[in-house]
Amino acid sequence: MSTRKHTALPKAQILVEALPWLTRHHGRTVVIKFGGNAMIDEDLKAAFAQDVVFLRHAGLKPVVVHGGGPQISAQLDRHGLVSEFKAGLRVTTPEAMDVVRMVLAGQVQRELVGLLNQHGPLAVGMTGEDAHTITATQHFPQIDGESVDIGRVGEITAIDTGAIQALLDDGRIPVVSSIARSADDHHVFNVNADTAAAALAAALGAETLMVLTDVEGLYEDWPNSDEVISRLTAKELEKLLPELSSGMVPKMQGCLHAVRNGVNTARVIDGRVQHSILLEIFTDEGIGTMVVPDEHEGGAK
Repeated sequence: MSTRKHTALPKAQILVEALPWLTRHHGRTVVIKFGGNAMIDEDLKAAFAQDVVFLRHAGLKPVVVHGGGPQISAQLDRHGLVSEFKAGLRVTTPEAMDVVRMVLAGQVQRELVGLLNQHGPLAVGMTGEDAHTITATQHFPQIDGESVDIGRVGEITAIDTGAIQALLDDGRIPVVSSIARSADDHHVFNVNADTAAAALAAALGAETLMVLTDVEGLYEDWPNSDEVISRLTAKELEKLLPELSSGMVPKMQGCLHAVRNGVNTARVIDGRVQHSILLEIFTDEGIGTMVVPDEHEGGAK
């Protein structure tokens, strides 16, 4: 009896610790951007799927948004197409766009939907093209003060949450590929998945945006220190943006956009840690960097 009591008690304590967060998040929408190592490592992928299904059964409404950088690069290689980046964005020719669409909607999304649906008839895959969910026009990044044409890369102009909301109301888990319909022609655009996740979180009135990355969070003084900033306001983040590494910019800009447009918290968390989503949402410590709106007081989770 004593050994049984001994092994069961920590489990009970963990569940009890989750109670305030379960109460707070019940019925709320959580948008999760799936990316980085978690997309490639089989164990991390399986743990991610378990976490998302757990959120759904715990009474939250998860929405998953994904890109697929490594998979797209590998497939472009196979087609003899060069991967070129400008201003941190993939130069996307019409030929490359066909590959992007095929990889995101036909490979990455299918695999993710399959992993989630091992736990029940929950996940439904879609792209931003479906039901006009994401509309975009061509994005021209500024490089050295000049507008540069990088092909079929989109800047989001409109979000229609109707299809996603219908799926959530039906108890499903939408899995959205970051492709947008064009506002101007009959083609589609490749959209940065961090940006797409942030725009969807704002449009859905989500409680939280979570962005999985391959780092522990936003560092205080990188590379001199690996101290992670656990919490900062929108204003504080805005001041830091010019100093950030190019890979972190779309993620942190996404967090900033989300909290400035009605999302209560935006978090960057380490996708290399198994079950990082559950640790972040249901424990006192949290494990990443949390961004809160400027007027937000107190340590909200």
